[in-house]
Amino acid sequence: MSSSILAAETKKEKNTKMSVEQGPLIWPSVEVEGVTRLKKYSELSAAEAIQADCDVKATNIILQGLPPEVYALVSTHKVAKELWERIQMLMQGTSLTKQERECKLYDAFDKFAYQKEETLRDFYIRFSLLLNDMNMYNMKLEQFQV
Repeated sequence: MSSSILAAETKKEKNTKMSVEQGPLIWPSVEVEGVTRLKKYSELSAAEAIQADCDVKATNIILQGLPPEVYALVSTHKVAKELWERIQMLMQGTSLTKQERECKLYDAFDKFAYQKEETLRDFYIRFSLLLNDMNMYNMKLEQFQV
């Protein structure tokens, strides 16, 4: 990889981080025949186009790393900075929420039993879902729990 390509990629990474920390490109406006409108992407300067691309890239990177339940709450935000702030707010207290969820899963495991008129298939699906949830939290079962 040539040094100019590496330098360009490094600059894009800095611009992407800047989109999250400082906010997006404020799109410039242009006056055409007495009407003021925002510039089209094709009308942006090279630096503005890079910043606009970084805004989109930052938003996509953030959204891709979210658990589905958080994604559903924030996916409507199109600006990386607003998105990041909302996620930070939602994720505060996550460790407490995780502990509560683990306690509920251990409790559900301890109380897990066959339900009247339940098919073996339904029992298996319910049990598999419980174990999958426990596995998502890397929960370990001691021999005496099984």
